[in-house]
Amino acid sequence: MAEEVKNEVTLDEVSLQPLIGLRLDKALCEYDPSHTRSHYQKMIAEGYIKVNHKPAKANYKISASDLISITSMPTITLSAEAEDIPIDILYEDDDVIIVNKPKGMVVHPAPGHPNGTLVNAIMFHCKDRLSTINGVIRPGIVHRIDQDTTGSLIICKNDDAHNDIAAQIKEHSVHRIYRGIVVGTVKEDEGCIDAPIGRSEKDRKKMAVHAKHSKDAVTHYKVLRRYKGYTYMEFKLETGRTHQIRVHMASIGHPLLGDQIYGPSKCPYRLQGQTLHAMTIGFIHPKNKEYVEFTAPLPAYFQHLLEILPE
Repeated sequence: MAEEVKNEVTLDEVSLQPLIGLRLDKALCEYDPSHTRSHYQKMIAEGYIKVNHKPAKANYKISASDLISITSMPTITLSAEAEDIPIDILYEDDDVIIVNKPKGMVVHPAPGHPNGTLVNAIMFHCKDRLSTINGVIRPGIVHRIDQDTTGSLIICKNDDAHNDIAAQIKEHSVHRIYRGIVVGTVKEDEGCIDAPIGRSEKDRKKMAVHAKHSKDAVTHYKVLRRYKGYTYMEFKLETGRTHQIRVHMASIGHPLLGDQIYGPSKCPYRLQGQTLHAMTIGFIHPKNKEYVEFTAPLPAYFQHLLEILPE
């Protein structure tokens, strides 16, 4: 089921002030960086953005007296439906489920991925026993991992559990250990990357260190084994920013093997995205208040890589 949604916003004097003199498409990126410049150019071309009540051009330069109105392009509000999709459950009780998410599975429905997600699968498994805090397309979801990252994920069955786990995540007290294979030989046996992460200004689909509007991001790492041209590593997250491990490792010249966004364009192995696995997750159980920890075994493709990488 889907519903079309359309909204109109007019920039006030305060919002307009820092945009004076900029091209309209660039100014809109500054005003709302959640969309790319090309997205705004498309909106302008299709008449969704007007200056002084008239359709404008992307290269129009904003002046102090302008009246800019933005009508959002029609969007679809998605709703999730239960689907009989097998899921690997590491643990389950009345409050939480720990699942081992496979590679290629999106966590919840989104444009381009309306079904076949983890949410669709857990809705079938749990029926109506999922937290409702994150809305109809994200029931039970309290945190996420990337589509091509595998491993452990917490699902909450009720709102009390959800609020409790969300508070632990916000306080950075959830214990999260990842395993990954990076390109190149990492010299230090252990280290820490403390570099804030935000949306890239060059490519709005990517994240970057020290970008505008960055948030603190800390990743601890340890070398487990060195290969010829690759390093098998363990990562401990102190924070949980979007693409954090991928961005941090790329920033020091060691992107994740197979990473199609932050890594090299060519990969000698046939991989589906980055070689990254959310192995261990630990937290205080929301009901009995005792520390619990769960480990998702390395997927078969990852194990195979460790066996065939050159020594």
